[in-house]
Amino acid sequence: MRLVAESVSVAFGSGPGRHQALNEVSATFTPGRLTMVTGPSGSGKSTLLCALAGLLTPDSGSVSLGETVVSGLGPEQRARLRLDRYGFVYQRFRLLPLLTAQENVALTMHLAGRDSAAARERALSLLGDLGLAGKAHLHPNLLSGGEQQRVAVARALANDPPVVLADEPTAALDEASSRAVMTLLKKLSSERVVIVVSHDNRVWAYADHFVNLVDGTVLPHSHSPASDGAS
Repeated sequence: MRLVAESVSVAFGSGPGRHQALNEVSATFTPGRLTMVTGPSGSGKSTLLCALAGLLTPDSGSVSLGETVVSGLGPEQRARLRLDRYGFVYQRFRLLPLLTAQENVALTMHLAGRDSAAARERALSLLGDLGLAGKAHLHPNLLSGGEQQRVAVARALANDPPVVLADEPTAALDEASSRAVMTLLKKLSSERVVIVVSHDNRVWAYADHFVNLVDGTVLPHSHSPASDGAS
């Protein structure tokens, strides 16, 4: 299932304070390759992720996931689509401190209406796949940064989404934990659309495809594979 941005433009503010965050950005994201979104601070990277996930509606252009025009859906339809079709991994993990690792992962499935027992079982299975079965009962404050990020990845996969969006997932991690998380995301990209926003050039080697944003416009990336364009 492809995720496609077609001539997406987004601006914030009005008058002299108007800021053009994205300027006719087009990009195609497919399963089988990990796409890295790069660019300086303020270049539109996070805005692009928000547009791809339907968290904001472009001023012009469109976003489509498979046959669904995401940018054409109403708020409730977009929210349901995100729950069913998207998984999110954040820089600061965003785990709920009062819930255990297993409960944090299961919560996403509860919200989607899955049976509680099945949700707990799948959460434990996902954590086991990520080497955390023995820590499923622990709260986030008892886990290392790398372990918390793996819990966040398990949560992102809870509803088996075809799209995983990761916004600076290694920024708060040491080098060993960064490698572990990126290796996992790379593995996931064999079957899913995986898009990673990162300033960290240490992880660029994991990318198969680059979308490089500068002032809201796609420009070639100097580290792009020779066979691939940054579009």
